[in-house]
Amino acid sequence: MAGSSVLTLDDPRWRTFVERCPDATPFHDPAWSRLLADCYRFEALVVAIERDAELAAGLPVLVVRSLRGRTRLTALPFTDALAPLGDPGLVSDLVSALLDVQAARGARASEVRAAVPGGVQTVRGTVHVLPLGPDPDAVRETFHRSQVQRGIARAEREGVSVRVAAHPDDLLTVFYELHLATRRRQGVPIQPRRFFELLWERVLSPGGGELLIAEVGGRAVAAAVFLQRNGRLLYKLGASDTAAWPVRPNHAIFWEAVRRGCARGAVELDFGRTELGHEGLRAFKGGWGTVERPLVYTTFGAEPRLGSGRAHRALAAVIRRTPPGVCRMVGERLYRYAA
Repeated sequence: MAGSSVLTLDDPRWRTFVERCPDATPFHDPAWSRLLADCYRFEALVVAIERDAELAAGLPVLVVRSLRGRTRLTALPFTDALAPLGDPGLVSDLVSALLDVQAARGARASEVRAAVPGGVQTVRGTVHVLPLGPDPDAVRETFHRSQVQRGIARAEREGVSVRVAAHPDDLLTVFYELHLATRRRQGVPIQPRRFFELLWERVLSPGGGELLIAEVGGRAVAAAVFLQRNGRLLYKLGASDTAAWPVRPNHAIFWEAVRRGCARGAVELDFGRTELGHEGLRAFKGGWGTVERPLVYTTFGAEPRLGSGRAHRALAAVIRRTPPGVCRMVGERLYRYAA
């Protein structure tokens, strides 16, 4: 007999369930949900289906509020993709349980960052997944010869080295400064500094991922955060100095991620979400021998939010034209409302 329940994120049954599910991704890990909840002051819960007194399916959810005070349930904000975990035959039951929570909370809408039945499905971008194997050189042969293989060779000739971060300052100072410059160039706010503190403490330090830093002559010119679980690597955050692009530091980082993944027996490298319209980034990821898949989200209640809007374009212009402190300040005060 199956029945629904709402758990706290810290319920040991949820952690145990995630740990024994081979399909669990880094985003199912309670540490990721807790990081987001604590950083952005969201309420966290788990919608679950129990069968014979055991968890059989579940989905972590955060309760978020807009600037206007409207409540939404999201599984999960600031997360590329998150499918329900557990028995696929219970997904409809899980969706029904989510809608019960939506009604009980008076939420305007719910969003699941996966294709699930019953809601409005919308393609929000693409993901690119590279199959890995024991031989990294064999994987390298699948890369586009001119776009990627030559880029890797160029980085090697130019003396680009890649190291694994070993200290919090590597994330909180080295990566943060590169990331701030990158976000300002893109015209988007940077995440609050608290996010990076928690990322190191809750995820990277315990072994849930790693930060790779590319250097030229001892100077950091690019860096990327990769999460890991169940033999899968997932690229989450990246930043680079545009002046160093000619020596291909990003190629060096992804190649090192591939090599490290192969050495550890990883089965795939997920290059992360590419938003619609970012054709240059899509082409870059496609050149690595990846399989492209549509990224589908499902919304219940309000219509899915699409487009950046006039206000977002105006904010982007301000961030690009003002000192880095503005990008940082906007992120500290408003980033949580982008959930």
